[in-house]
Amino acid sequence: MDFRLKPVAFSDLPGWTEDDPTALLEAMGRCRAHIVAAKPYRTGSLGIAADELLPALAAATEYSPAGPAQARVFFENWFKPFLIVKSDGAKGFVTAYYEPEVQVRAEPDAEFRFPFYRRPDDMIDIDDTTRPTGFDPYFAFGRVREGKIEEYPDRSAIDQGLLEGRGLEIAYARSKVDVFFIHVQGAARLLYADGSVRRITYAAKTGHRFSPIGKLLIERGEIDAASVSMGSIRDWLSRHPEQVDEVLWHNRSYIFFRDAPVDDLWLGPVAAAKVPIVAGRSLAVDRLTHTFGTPFFIRSEGLTHLDGGKPFARAMLALDTGSAIVGPNRGDIFTGSGDTAGALAGHVRNAADFYVFVPRAIAQRFEHGEG
Repeated sequence: MDFRLKPVAFSDLPGWTEDDPTALLEAMGRCRAHIVAAKPYRTGSLGIAADELLPALAAATEYSPAGPAQARVFFENWFKPFLIVKSDGAKGFVTAYYEPEVQVRAEPDAEFRFPFYRRPDDMIDIDDTTRPTGFDPYFAFGRVREGKIEEYPDRSAIDQGLLEGRGLEIAYARSKVDVFFIHVQGAARLLYADGSVRRITYAAKTGHRFSPIGKLLIERGEIDAASVSMGSIRDWLSRHPEQVDEVLWHNRSYIFFRDAPVDDLWLGPVAAAKVPIVAGRSLAVDRLTHTFGTPFFIRSEGLTHLDGGKPFARAMLALDTGSAIVGPNRGDIFTGSGDTAGALAGHVRNAADFYVFVPRAIAQRFEHGEG
């Protein structure tokens, strides 16, 4: 591995004594319920297995703290914090994402004509047992054509009508750009004209690598790297409608959705960990490295707008992942749902320290570098 874990004390975590990790406890209980009822989460290369998290997850379901201090005691009793240190000395990095809300129609018309698609029935899962020789190992999906597994067609092909007439449309938005950014976020609340609300969440993707259009516009000199954000990208696209397709098609990855219940408007969508994510407390991580259900403490001196001007310092739970989230100390913070959450998320691009909470029962294994 290109990183190591440095053991630290909870007293060494800047901002820990001011944090209130209470919200993590219910989320941990939901993780436990999923593991018991369905299946364990995949073990990341760091080496924390789901069954090693289970005792703490189970204890969280029974713990009712009287306040923030008692909530912190729970984590201090069950976990040992370790700072993730990259071999090259590179700092960790956080961005943020949110659940958009978008006006839609159930049927297309002259204004609402850009679809959200369900997973196509000709899409297949690919793993190490089915992947053809020479096929990019990144691809987890593909299709069978004339008896051979091949890449699923990309964003350009789908936008130009590949899936039309197959009954895969969930709803229609008025903006192709809105659809694109909901693909980036991976979920959305759909607001219908009759006042009803539905939720869609990630179901599958074409498999092509995520290619950020912000980076493309920076390289072309269209947007300054210091000010790039979702807002600045949207503004550029609105001023250059003739280039929208070309720029969006640069990101060949295309996301398919499924219906998800809106049982609790205070909770976010069900994400990769198969449980609802929690605004401000859910972290998307590299699932090849980390195991869902693992707590973290994230500290970012420069990230201040999420906490009223104070440096960001919060306990968080690994509940999601993303194509752009690669590396042991790379994370994506879920800021919530709607436009306000989107405004918060769009300005998060900050260096951060990542402390992973290892269950105390196995902490000695990590203190000696065995993993």
